[in-house]
Amino acid sequence: MPEPHSPRQNHLLAVLPAEVYERLLPQLQIAPMALGCVVYESGDPMNNVYFPTTSIVSLLHTMQDGKPAEIALVGNDGALGIAVFMGGVSTPTRAVVQSAGDAYAIESEALREEFRLGGPLQQLLLRYTQALITQMTQTAVCNRHHSVEQQLSRWLLLSLDRLSSNRLLMTQGLISDMLGGHQGAIEALEILQQAGLIEYDRGCIIVPDRKRLEGYVCECYSVVKTEFDRLLPRPDTRYRKTNPSVADVSGG
Repeated sequence: MPEPHSPRQNHLLAVLPAEVYERLLPQLQIAPMALGCVVYESGDPMNNVYFPTTSIVSLLHTMQDGKPAEIALVGNDGALGIAVFMGGVSTPTRAVVQSAGDAYAIESEALREEFRLGGPLQQLLLRYTQALITQMTQTAVCNRHHSVEQQLSRWLLLSLDRLSSNRLLMTQGLISDMLGGHQGAIEALEILQQAGLIEYDRGCIIVPDRKRLEGYVCECYSVVKTEFDRLLPRPDTRYRKTNPSVADVSGG
């Protein structure tokens, strides 16, 4: 398993060929992510791109009435700040830490320079962007057509996919924000708890039987997971220096 505070705990960095990874490594700096911390504000310049390792960050859109709505989440599967390499310098979304942990930051221009080379990093980031767009699209569909309990179940499973345990630390306020400020968010927590699908106490959510929750959730979860699995290679449980090109990031 990756050592503590290793950039290789991020799945994108983990599958890069050794030559590319070693070129980026001196420029990667660990960045602690505290629960509720705002990483980006809407419209702010993006000076850094972040690769979460043990943290999860929610991308939120805030309506004119002040109500937030989550459009995607980013964890150890991806990168925060895709606008940087897609030609932009800012984003209309707000990025808030939903699960505390760490990330690795790299200056935006340094990542742009590597992206312009057109090699494995560019291919990998473009494929990740496609997967992230799928997550955003499916979130919109789910919020329109499915119950708050199913939305919460989808959100919990996607979060657990990006963590190494079945335990989440979340305030009720953040949970409500993730579900678009929905008044039924706390009631949805209680419904899932009464059904034995989760255990919730003082901001701690535990999923005792993941299979049961997967049986309850709507199809939106599997759509997103399938697309991520299709587009992005999984990191090896152990980094193999003997064959630095084992990660195939060019297939479709």
